[in-house]
Amino acid sequence: MTLLARRDFSSAALRERLERQGFDPALVAAALAELTAERALDDARYARNFVLYHANRGQGPVRIAADLAAQGLSGGLIDAALESGADWGALAQQVRVRKFGADEPESRAEMDRQARFLQYRGFSADHIRSALGPDYTPEQ
Repeated sequence: MTLLARRDFSSAALRERLERQGFDPALVAAALAELTAERALDDARYARNFVLYHANRGQGPVRIAADLAAQGLSGGLIDAALESGADWGALAQQVRVRKFGADEPESRAEMDRQARFLQYRGFSADHIRSALGPDYTPEQ
């Protein structure tokens, strides 16, 4: 309970942390089941909060999904959390404007640079296209 009082955890991350500290895996499983029944530990809530926090920091759904998967959350929980998240195309546009300004990129090289930045932040090709304009196609 002390760990959960500080911040929210996914059940997989909490299990790993407790087992790493030397607790018996059977006791850890029983404690996690009890915390889940009491709704003190909820992977769906954790995923929603994670998506909200990282979207507010300007990260896209591809990166957020990869981070959640690395923490041991199921694909169904990740998809549900991402669907309840931000308008990803609008967020990609806001991130682009915040980094590069409101002016549209003038050259192909500048478009590609902005697209690489958005891709690094975790936005898909569709979101990047909505941020850079419908005429943008990635250079092969």
